[in-house]
Amino acid sequence: MIRDFGKPACSTGGYPTIRRGSLSNYVLIAQDDLNTLGYRTNGLDGIFGSATQNAVISYQRSRGLSADGIVGCNTWRSLQEDVVGTGATGTTIN
Repeated sequence: MIRDFGKPACSTGGYPTIRRGSLSNYVLIAQDDLNTLGYRTNGLDGIFGSATQNAVISYQRSRGLSADGIVGCNTWRSLQEDVVGTGATGTTIN
């Protein structure tokens, strides 16, 4: 079970904002989403390091989002919408 961790990124609720240096299950969720969509984070470890930041920036650029490397409200929404229905992949946590 994932416990609540910080203020939600969106005013309507949801996951918290994460950035380089963040350590949490939410980072793991973002890494899983990014890897599923083809943006490599060099593993699923829950640590928001340089590889995860680079994957976030690449993803943000590809979607026309602000490419700041921070997973906030708009990036979370986009990731969650894009990953729905992708099914199991070699990098998806089941």
